[in-house]
Amino acid sequence: MRDFLNEKELNTLNHSCAHVMAQAVKHLYPQAKFWVGPVVEEGFYYDIDLGDKTISEEDLPKIEKEMKKICKDGKRIIRSEITKEEALEKFKDDEYKIDLINHFEEGTVISVYSQGDFTDLCRGPHVETVKLCKNFKLIKHSGAYWKGDKNNKVLQRIYGVCFPTKEELEEHLNFLEEAKQRDHRKLGKEMGIFMFADLVGRGLPMWLPNGFTVRRLLSDYITDKEVALGYRHVMTPSLGNVKLYKTSGHWDHYKEDMFPPMEVDEEAFVLRPMNCPHHMVIYKNSLHSYRDLPIRLAEVANDFRFEASGALTGIERTRAFTQNDSHIFCRPDQIASEFKAVAALILDVYKDFGFKDYEFRLSLRDSEDKEKYFGNDDLWEKSEAELRHVLEEMGVNYYEAKGEAAFYGPKLDVQVKSAIGHDVTLSTIQLDYQLPERFELTYVDENGEKVRPVVIHRAILGSLDRFIAFLLEETKGNLPLWLSPKQIIVLPVNNKYHQEYARKVLDDLRKEGFRVELDNRDEKLGYRIREAQMRKIPYELVLGNSERDEGTVTYRQYGQQKQTTVSYDEFVSLIKDEIKHKSI
Repeated sequence: MRDFLNEKELNTLNHSCAHVMAQAVKHLYPQAKFWVGPVVEEGFYYDIDLGDKTISEEDLPKIEKEMKKICKDGKRIIRSEITKEEALEKFKDDEYKIDLINHFEEGTVISVYSQGDFTDLCRGPHVETVKLCKNFKLIKHSGAYWKGDKNNKVLQRIYGVCFPTKEELEEHLNFLEEAKQRDHRKLGKEMGIFMFADLVGRGLPMWLPNGFTVRRLLSDYITDKEVALGYRHVMTPSLGNVKLYKTSGHWDHYKEDMFPPMEVDEEAFVLRPMNCPHHMVIYKNSLHSYRDLPIRLAEVANDFRFEASGALTGIERTRAFTQNDSHIFCRPDQIASEFKAVAALILDVYKDFGFKDYEFRLSLRDSEDKEKYFGNDDLWEKSEAELRHVLEEMGVNYYEAKGEAAFYGPKLDVQVKSAIGHDVTLSTIQLDYQLPERFELTYVDENGEKVRPVVIHRAILGSLDRFIAFLLEETKGNLPLWLSPKQIIVLPVNNKYHQEYARKVLDDLRKEGFRVELDNRDEKLGYRIREAQMRKIPYELVLGNSERDEGTVTYRQYGQQKQTTVSYDEFVSLIKDEIKHKSI
């Protein structure tokens, strides 16, 4: 996906096209008034007040047609400079422009850009002529509160894109169509993975039978890997006393992202946004020797964060989610080995899922933002130096991101590029000297002294919800066999003659532990095959006379036309091998 924000020429072109769109809107709706029209990651938009008029899908082609006329006319785009007083007079009938102008200091020279009969405030720059904006497309429209404030009027927001050539525009539109087909919200609905309901609450997903199956399999998968590596799994409450979060520092540094407290029996409780405070308390429950460390506590835990309604995105960003979380309590001399072991686990998981397009980001604090982070400078410098040292020992390539650290410590984020061009953080490893101090955690060292452990926070799958969203988009819903909610569908050619054998195959496959169903509806075979393909079921078994008489099955894999006939035992062996090896 092209970078509209950072490619200078593309940015300028899209900014100019936003003005072309505004001019076209003004021609069609003379009452229109304009707020701002910036370039954004997906192209450009303009926020518009159309009075009582609301833009619909049918209006976009009309606006495009007018934009084409403007581009064909080819007016030059001319920059002028005026004083604040002149600007206030020129735009005196437009309260949105007056609001912008009033924020300029006295004496400021203000630039305006004109193209034919349209003039607007703008810093620029712009292209020389509107003729260069001809390769455009209006993508979508929505409502947007003026200044993003829900107490203000809702404006009409129209999004578009513009490219230097027709070929680049077509390539981008094809990419958008592919992204639309891969959208996990669309796939999740079609595949019966999850749903939302206003009656339940915004940002609160409900997992349907197919979705719960995928979640359970992922949870079992990562739990089994962790158990094999010496992790001890725990279960802690989904809420906690406000005092817990004051001790951890979340109350002072994260309160705005938490649900408000509930007062019960003279105690104040909050839904937890993360699990580390609970795990600190579990560690502190027992005495520990240096010989006991590392102690690796893990949990598949439900968490809750009060995300802004505008930020909610399917199951990718929700208010209730489940984390594959762990906290490793170790000695300073164990940091490097534990960190490397976590990184190895991440890479092992990514190999299972076929993830290849990823990079490591060392997320550091912004030392000038004292309010965002807590703890003393010495511990921050120590932990950041430790992470750099470990990464250099590992020999991995990484880049640094100032200001992206957790509020209690630096971290290594694994940034994965999705199939639709999104940069997603799936896994993270954080080094923390701060929480052991705040919770006064100790272990007895070899000299019999009580000293502080170091904590490594880590999430491999991260949020299961976000991981499933990523998987759906990465695979276009064609999940690997071991993870598919329905693995096999049995299709008798004719219910009268083949249903008995189909039911026998169904029962035998279920006894083998496969997730299988029978489609014996009174519909044509071709219809049932097409529907199974739409549901993205990995294997279809078509059973007719020869299969019944010879004890065989004819299978067809999702996305393929080829049909293969094998013995029942051979098919079972094939499926088991594919599941065992987590084949992609």
